[in-house]
Amino acid sequence: MSGLGPVNPAAAPQPSARRSLRTRLLLLALLPLGVVLPLLVAVLAWWGGDYFDRLLVTKVRSDLAVAHGYFDRVSDGVGRSLAALAESERLARTLRLSPSARDRAISELLLSIRGEQRLDFLHLVTVDRENREKPPRPAIASALAGSPLTSTELFSPEELAALSPELAQRAQTPLIATANARPDNRASENRGLVIHGAAPVRDSAGRVIGVLEGGVLLNKNLDFIDRLNAIVYPEGALPFDSAGTATLFLGDVRVATNVRLFAGERAIGTRVSNAVHGAVLGDGKTWLDRAFVVRDWYVSAYEPLVSGSGERIGMLYVGFLEGPFSSARRQVFAGIALLFGVVMLVAGTLAALWARRVFRPVERMHAAMHAIERGDAHARVGPLDACGNGDELGIVAAHFDRLLDQLQAQTDSLKRWGDSLDGKVAERTAELEQAVTNLKAAQSQLVKNEKLAAIGQLTAGVAHEINNPIAVIQGNLEVLRALLGPQAEPVEPEIKLIHEQVHRIRLIVTKLLQFARPQDYAGYLEPVNAPQLVQDSLLLVRHLLKQGHIAIEQQLDSGRQILCNKSEVQQVIINLLVNAIEAMPDGGLLKLAAEDWDEADMPVGLRLSVSDSGPGIPAKDLERLFQPFFTAKKPGGNGLGLWVSKTLIERYGGRLTAASPPGQGACFTVWLRCEPIE
Repeated sequence: MSGLGPVNPAAAPQPSARRSLRTRLLLLALLPLGVVLPLLVAVLAWWGGDYFDRLLVTKVRSDLAVAHGYFDRVSDGVGRSLAALAESERLARTLRLSPSARDRAISELLLSIRGEQRLDFLHLVTVDRENREKPPRPAIASALAGSPLTSTELFSPEELAALSPELAQRAQTPLIATANARPDNRASENRGLVIHGAAPVRDSAGRVIGVLEGGVLLNKNLDFIDRLNAIVYPEGALPFDSAGTATLFLGDVRVATNVRLFAGERAIGTRVSNAVHGAVLGDGKTWLDRAFVVRDWYVSAYEPLVSGSGERIGMLYVGFLEGPFSSARRQVFAGIALLFGVVMLVAGTLAALWARRVFRPVERMHAAMHAIERGDAHARVGPLDACGNGDELGIVAAHFDRLLDQLQAQTDSLKRWGDSLDGKVAERTAELEQAVTNLKAAQSQLVKNEKLAAIGQLTAGVAHEINNPIAVIQGNLEVLRALLGPQAEPVEPEIKLIHEQVHRIRLIVTKLLQFARPQDYAGYLEPVNAPQLVQDSLLLVRHLLKQGHIAIEQQLDSGRQILCNKSEVQQVIINLLVNAIEAMPDGGLLKLAAEDWDEADMPVGLRLSVSDSGPGIPAKDLERLFQPFFTAKKPGGNGLGLWVSKTLIERYGGRLTAASPPGQGACFTVWLRCEPIE
């Protein structure tokens, strides 16, 4: 630096106001405040409102899913109750009574069950073509065919009166004029919306001798609709003092609702708006949008209720008041706008004040550069401390040389990164080669899987073809026994042997089908604990334990219950027990253990292990142990037991593992979750 003083900014020519840096900096500082910020507020208001609306729609969609689940659970509960009673010993014992006592006993039994299961009607229909409904309802038709069924149906006033005059009276609903509803000349709604179920009743020979029919009338069923509303909208579930509602529609008429008219009166008899009627009942779509409900606008969800024959007969609705949310949204947007206004005012004032501290140093630098252009090589800006910004501008000048040093350092760093990149490329190339190798292995495994699928299809076909002659053999054997009568006693052992062999063939066919289509054997789920599962399985293999002189050691420390199909899991445990017994032909010790399965200090399920003191499993066989058709040369083995067991356990989200420490036998562990997952 020369010893000359700082140049005078006034000595430099001043640019026009339009080209002045001062003007440009002020515009640059104030433009975001005057244009961008208001535009940002507008965009935020539009985007926020749209996002808020989508959040409300997402909320009501999830509410509808919960309501739909509860409705299905109630419908399934009716079906399960009817199926359980139809297969119960109580009903079978009553049907075996003499005709004089049977009718009264059946009436008393059905009346008792109806009260216990909270059904509105329950009766037994015998298989009589003269009295059969023409055409029968889907549930009745399905039950007559041998399968229980539950569906939502529409009952006429005459049908309700035939079931019970009280039900017909309850279904009587005067229609109330409703704004925005479709024009309708009816004065009342007399039909009934019914959860209707039927289950076949069989005799000891398995023939369908009747149908157990029952159901629940949903018209004015306030307990049902209030319970549904409490599940979907528990207290405190909605913010801003909004209120959730739920409704069942018969057609477009509210027959069960907690929507209110005046002074707490329910809006039963009011009708849905014309727009919702056309979309849901007309087109069969699910409505997820705002809708006018009786007197107010609600964020609403409607879905059609379909009968067993596929006809749209009503709607399920849930929704909540839109007003509190709209008011809250307006308040938020007003607060944001006010905040932005205050920010703009404060920022504009500060920008004008602080801009002066930028203008003066820049003007001095401009004067210095102009002096240099005139040939004054010694012209300098001079100290900037007097402008208040000397520290920043001085740091910029001092950093210039350091930036050059940093540029060289960065060049060296880039070279090192280049060398590192070459190494990374080589590493990724090796990984790619490994990926190609893995792909080839996967392709090989896919070919094997396709072969297994073909074998499975062939097995299913063979099993199906075997079932037909088995049925013929068994049927003719029964005819032969009936025709021979007492004369069949000399050959009764041979007949019994034929029955046993037919049963054995059926078991083999069942195993083949389970190998071909294991997903078709899911069955129903029930809570089961480990001690119960183990004791039931030991009971079924006790004859093998006695024959093999095998001691049992149990350590069942888990009290958790698992939700599963007991027969399936028991099949897996029995398979492991039989394998362990066969591994100890000269006797030994069978250990059974159950303990809690926790992960990250959270309960997951339980571990059930079966250990033997046999010779163990070779390491080379452990890798292929759960593959189909693999067997360690076990007499009579087909190599499907462990594979089917592993498939069953994995369907519940669990796993089946095996370990065989040298000289300590083999240990199989079943990992079961408390609740199955996909």
